[in-house]
Parts: sequence; C-alpha cells; structure tokens
Amino acid sequence: MPTPVLLLLAGVIGLVIGAAAAVAWLRTDRRSRSDAEPPAPTVPEPAAEVLSILSSAYVVLDSAGDVLRASPLAYSYGIVRASGSDYPRLANTKLMELASDVGRNGGFRDERMVLRRSHTGDGDAVMDVRMGALGSRGVLLLADDLTRAERVEATRRDFVANVSHELKTPVGAITLLAETMEDAAEDPDAVRRFADRMQGESRRLAKLVQEIIDLSRVQATSALPDAQAVEIDDVVADAVAANRNLALGTGITVTTGGDEDLRVFGSGHRLTTALSNLISNAIAYCEPETHIGISVRRDAGMVEIAVKDQGMGISQTDLERIFERFFRVDRARSRATGGSGLGLAIVKHIASDHGGEVTAWSHVGEGSTFTLRLPEMGRTGAIPAIAPDNAASVRQDALDLED
Repeated sequence: MPTPVLLLLAGVIGLVIGAAAAVAWLRTDRRSRSDAEPPAPTVPEPAAEVLSILSSAYVVLDSAGDVLRASPLAYSYGIVRASGSDYPRLANTKLMELASDVGRNGGFRDERMVLRRSHTGDGDAVMDVRMGALGSRGVLLLADDLTRAERVEATRRDFVANVSHELKTPVGAITLLAETMEDAAEDPDAVRRFADRMQGESRRLAKLVQEIIDLSRVQATSALPDAQAVEIDDVVADAVAANRNLALGTGITVTTGGDEDLRVFGSGHRLTTALSNLISNAIAYCEPETHIGISVRRDAGMVEIAVKDQGMGISQTDLERIFERFFRVDRARSRATGGSGLGLAIVKHIASDHGGEVTAWSHVGEGSTFTLRLPEMGRTGAIPAIAPDNAASVRQDALDLED
C-alpha cells in the first residue's frame, strides 16, 4: 500500500480515537458532577423536619396538584393512593378540586369532609381538612380523623336523649298518680291502690337510676381496681340468690350445673352483677312455670357461663341490636317488668373489661341462650409456711438426714 495512503488511514484512526476519548471524558465529567451535586429536594429539608413532627396527616402538592410528599398517615386515612408503578395522587375528587382552587387562587381552606377509607370494609371517615398555599408553587394539606370523636358525640347525644325519655316516663306516672290520689282522698281503697302503683313506679325509677350509674361506672374506665382471683361457683351462687325472689314470684325454676372449682381474675362484684343481669333478663322474658338453666364449663382456656331460658325467643333482626343501650325486644313487657334496656349493655362492658365477651343465641319460640366467656385463671401450688416453733426441729431433721 502506498505511503500516502497509510498516513491518511493512520490520521483517520487517530481522529476517531481522539473523538471517542473526548466523548468518554465528557460523560465521566458529567457523571462526577451529578454525583457531587444531587438534585435539589422537592421539599426543603427544614420544612420536611417540621412536617415530620406533625400529629396530623400531611400532603405536599405542587402547583399542578401532583403529590410531592405524603406522610404514612395520609395513606392510612385513604387521602393519598398509589397502585403499582403509578405516581401517588389524591384519592378523592373533592380534595383534587380544593387543591386546584388553592393552587390557582392561594389563600386557606378549612372543610369537614366524609371520605372513603383506602382499606376495604373500613367504611367512611369524617375528616377535618385544611389546605393552604405553600410558597408560590405548592399546596400543603393537613387532615385529622374525627370519626371516633363524631361517633362518641353521637353516642352521647343518643344517651342523653334516651335517659331523658326513660326518666320522664316514671316521673310523669308518679305525678299523675299523686294527683289522682288527691282527688280520691275520700276513698281509702283507691288511695291504697294508687299508693301501691306509686311504689311500683318509684322502684322502677330507682332501678333505672342505679343502672345508669352502673353503666357510667363500667364505661368510665376499663381498669378493675379490686381485681383478684374470683371463684365462679361463688359468682353463680350469689347471682342466683339475688334473683331467687323474682323467680319464685313467677314460678320459674332456676337450676345450676357443670364444671366446678373454676376461677377467673377480675372483680367478683362486677361479674356477679353481669350474671345477675342475664338471669333477671331471662326471668323477665319467660312465661310462668318454666325453667332456666345455668351451666358452667371450661373450653380452651376460657370459662363459659351459659344462661338458657324457655322464653319467647328473639328474632335475628333484634338479636343484632340486643346489646345496645336502651334497646328492648318487647317494650310492653319491659314496662310491665320494669326493664330499662341497660342490663345487657352493662354485661357487655363488664365482659370486655375482663378480657372476655358475651354472646347470644336465640330463635323465636325456642328460647334464648346468653353465654358469658371469660379467660380462666389457673391454680398454682404454694409452699406452706413453717411456724417458728417448728423451725428448729425441721433444721434438726435435715441435719439427721445429712448424717
């Protein structure tokens, strides 16, 4: 090959190699610069530190409404969602519209919204949502879950309304009977009859007030200040004795049976109250000359106390609400027996305070069975104490054995 051609070819190859080296150097330089200078964060570090200590759920959005940063609580509340490889975004159109309005017009918004939670079956949540402009290019969203507070407030309102209604009935009856008695002052028989009815209404009022006090006490705290080992045999005996006269007055037979010598840890007084409420409830809804059975058994570390009656039974619709406060299956029968609708609610709270539960089974016309389940307390042996007078002889016996 001629020399000029070789020189030309060598020059071309050198040019290519130089160009490749230059390109490689530029790429290396850019990579080193990118490693040395990380991109600026979407949220300034001081602002991120402030957001991290907030008790509220927070979301930081840009002017286009895209999520830049969100707290775990925001995902838990269902405010922000991200599926697969999609970017996280606001999960509710109302929130999107509110964020867009704040992004365009600035200012501050504070609204209470009902949002669907992210997890299936969680239902709706009441949220206090606050949004404000974050600088000139962003929006900050803060949210607090008020669902529990709203539920507690609704329960309180219902409780006050129900108590007022229940107290008004016997008070009104006593007032009316007193007026009627005054008009019949010249008729001794009528006076005695009205006085007897007044006593009945007074007992009903006293029972209602006492049950309201009991319910308030068990709801006030889940702690059991007088907790100790409780013999279930004693609880059953005391509860049956408390309802003996009520059962005898209607000719109802109450029998007990099952496992003996079982113990639980808790309050003997409260457990007796719970079982007594179950027994009195069974008596109230049984026909005269019928039978109520109370059985005790051990089941997988739990003590089950079942109260089975031969009463009218409860429909499935009513069975779902049977432990609600002031709920009564038969209001006419409750008025006749003085029932307030609080007894089973008290039982539910006492069972829960002891780490247990109360369940109900019933069919119309076949009676009902209420079962109180409580964690069993095992028995442990104890080393008997040695009297001081016998200590010397015990030590001597031990020395004799060593010899």
